[in-house]
Amino acid sequence: MQSLSPQDMGASAMAKKPKWVIEKEQAKRASAAETVWLFGLHAVRDALMNPRRDKLRLILTPNAAEKLTDAVEASGMTPEIHDPRKFGAPLDPGSVHQGAALEVKPLDWGRLEDVALSGEGALRLVLLDRVTDPHNVGAILRSAEVFGAQAVIGTRHHAAPETGALAKTASGALERQPYLRERNLADTIVALQKMGYLVLGLDGEAEQTIEEALEGRRDVPVGLVLGAEGPGLRPKTKETVDALVRIDFARDFGSLNVSNAAAVALYAARA
Repeated sequence: MQSLSPQDMGASAMAKKPKWVIEKEQAKRASAAETVWLFGLHAVRDALMNPRRDKLRLILTPNAAEKLTDAVEASGMTPEIHDPRKFGAPLDPGSVHQGAALEVKPLDWGRLEDVALSGEGALRLVLLDRVTDPHNVGAILRSAEVFGAQAVIGTRHHAAPETGALAKTASGALERQPYLRERNLADTIVALQKMGYLVLGLDGEAEQTIEEALEGRRDVPVGLVLGAEGPGLRPKTKETVDALVRIDFARDFGSLNVSNAAAVALYAARA
């Protein structure tokens, strides 16, 4: 009887697994191998100072090394010093890196339940429905940090991943403000509702304002869902939220960039 090689045995075992199990395992391995290059003095400094960050490689120009001396010492890393004219980090040519680049693993903020129910006072979350621009998400993270939100939540697909551009726009907020990416937005909304969250979807044509929806209910946990500019919230999202709300504008014509809308909505929903 012919014996199977380890490779054949592995292939045989894999063939017996359901497709969704195989895809989940492949995604987990890909995630474990993923790294991100952060760039810019602020983003690199905050990542170096963040004990939660798994830091792999640091490239600095002499000038940047001087400006980041304290952060480099705190991190315990030994930087590679590169000539500014031959900066060797694998960045997009248009990246304004300011002579600093750091390769890291994406942050793991833990489970949705733990993040959503942590903290003191009125709990607030921002959920993003297919907001893919990293600059918008970075700006939303800054606003979420300023207004004390528990987290910003996107989806694993059709959402801005953790990138250098996102981190630079967030200006350090990415290291402090949880950014979760869940598998399915509608399922996430339902899970939050079961945790006691009132989930409101922002829609310019909604009948009630954020303030009206929260009248007498500002002490409850609130999730604010924002859609991509143009298409806005998807039909499934609109069906799943507890209510649709709008930002009250002073004039008939009112339109805000999604990151600005997030900031205004968080302010309007404050306790």
